[in-house]
Amino acid sequence: MLELRNLACVRGERRLFAGVSQAIPVGQLVRVRGDNGAGKTSLLRLVAGLSEPAMGQVLWQGSDSRQVREPFQRALVYLGHASGIKDELDAVENLRAACALAGEPVADGAAVDALSAMGLGGRLQLECKVLSAGQRRRVALARLLLTRKPLWLLDEPFNALDPQAVAQLAAAVGRHLEAGGICVYTTHQPVEIAADNAAELTLGARA
Repeated sequence: MLELRNLACVRGERRLFAGVSQAIPVGQLVRVRGDNGAGKTSLLRLVAGLSEPAMGQVLWQGSDSRQVREPFQRALVYLGHASGIKDELDAVENLRAACALAGEPVADGAAVDALSAMGLGGRLQLECKVLSAGQRRRVALARLLLTRKPLWLLDEPFNALDPQAVAQLAAAVGRHLEAGGICVYTTHQPVEIAADNAAELTLGARA
């Protein structure tokens, strides 16, 4: 369903990577690996359509993702380092706003259930500016429990999470894969994720 074909990325005068190719079928978990500066975040942003490759293509269901931009964007969830949380809103308001912007509006009850499953049940009415970094991260990640989008692109999703939240997120990814979804992610920490089909994509160190 997703294919990376001869992708290259250049930042300034530095080439981060080139010749990156990988076919990623439904149900596959792909961990992107590489040294710091190898371009892991840049690769995810290229796949998500947030930046343009210096060379190559991202194919979605056999078509160049740039030629099917709208259906491709509707099919993916991208969660980067920044949680995208608005300080003045509470957790439920933030989650509902994020889902609405993604074209997947949800009711208060569904948002409360997802946030509670991520361990935030006692903090739902607090403005997010008073939450810790890990709690704010959980608010953003709760969106994954509500989405039906088949392609998840997750940049260091386990950062700032305690062991319980790591296990909850790993289980959510496993359910997504079992349902025929795709997950491409980066992480600096070893996390066990149940996946019948797992692969690694390793980027070379920055020159």
